[in-house]
Amino acid sequence: MPLGAARFGLLGGVADLGKLELIETQVADGTSTYIDFTTLNESTYNVHFVTFDNMQWATADTFGARVSDDGGTTFEATSSYDGALQQGNTAGSFSEATRVNHTSFDRILQSQANLPHSGYCYFYNLGDSAKYSFMTQHTLNWGGGNMQFKFGSQVYKVASTINALRFFNGVYNLSSGSTISLYGIRYS
Repeated sequence: MPLGAARFGLLGGVADLGKLELIETQVADGTSTYIDFTTLNESTYNVHFVTFDNMQWATADTFGARVSDDGGTTFEATSSYDGALQQGNTAGSFSEATRVNHTSFDRILQSQANLPHSGYCYFYNLGDSAKYSFMTQHTLNWGGGNMQFKFGSQVYKVASTINALRFFNGVYNLSSGSTISLYGIRYS
């Protein structure tokens, strides 16, 4: 077998590195401000991928995430999250925001009411108790007559084994049909 074939996992029994594996999809029913994922398989996956599809709510609000190291019994709301975001729109407006000592991965999706928000983010090192947990994001929505985008990186500055995630709106329920999917990326 050629060496190239082995690198791409064409040999029987060779791990399929980089494979995206669905862990769970949840769809909001319109009665809650949050969606929790309490099974991350963090000992199997070093990188997690999360997609947001048709995320909506009734009033302008900020959508974020918090981590848990106790299986989702509590979610860390301490001022241990930092980050930097860039946002812009098709009208040519650009801005940046620094997030220092916040209580969540902040502004994953933001502001617009009754309009669909979509996007994705990656989480790194959730299962490694010796490392900080990082998140990168790229999200978009339609608002104010323009397509809007946001991208950036954020960090949870506590080395801990993260085994649950909560995605949440500030105070307004997620509209029925808002969908979040959590994947693991086969690393080894």
